[in-house]
Amino acid sequence: MPHLLIVDDDEDILSLLTNFFKKHSHTVTVAADGAAMFAALKRHSIDLVILDVMLQREDGFSLCQRLRAISRVPIIMLTAVTDHTDRTVGLELGADDYVTKPFDQRELLARVKAVLRRTANTLAAPAPSDIRPIMCFGDWRLDVARRELRSSDNTLVLLSGGEFDLLLAFVEHPQRVLTRDQLLDLARGPAHAAYDRSIDTLVSRLRHKLAADARTPTVIRTVRNGGYLFEAKVTRG
Repeated sequence: MPHLLIVDDDEDILSLLTNFFKKHSHTVTVAADGAAMFAALKRHSIDLVILDVMLQREDGFSLCQRLRAISRVPIIMLTAVTDHTDRTVGLELGADDYVTKPFDQRELLARVKAVLRRTANTLAAPAPSDIRPIMCFGDWRLDVARRELRSSDNTLVLLSGGEFDLLLAFVEHPQRVLTRDQLLDLARGPAHAAYDRSIDTLVSRLRHKLAADARTPTVIRTVRNGGYLFEAKVTRG
């Protein structure tokens, strides 16, 4: 049973989602603020965090950033703001997905299952015997089985689930122009509903982590009216 941590200071929302997810075979822990969230993460093995943006003490954006700095646990953000900029901020800070309020519970369940499935499939599936799960490019090593990115000095670079899936799509199709739609299909599956802007945001985050100056990217190049090109040579090691 997947273990969800729901962070919201609205007791009605917590009660509603707790009952709903329990009916659909999920274990649920709730928290009303950041302190309770981090305490729950220490006590339990959490598979996914559903994090509300509009919290009274410390907002969800700040908590998302703090959590992503120490953990790769998947994060789905809930926001009452329909402005696309607000959604983009969550992705930039490391969230894997977002759902706007008021939301359909079945849609949220589908998003949760999709994020958990992407993570579980990558971690659980053994690598084929003829393919080594280490992808090398430039000074970087991407461990597919462990979902880890390490620099030449073996420093671990934390990636969100969305960042890892997109980077894996790039390294598996190097030196080839990929459209935003193709990247969405490769990284999140054809059934995933998302805006093109989500890919742009993820690319921006990857550039910051892969290059000293993201304004002059040397690994992922934008192709005008085309999409993106992963320029680095990739080898399997």
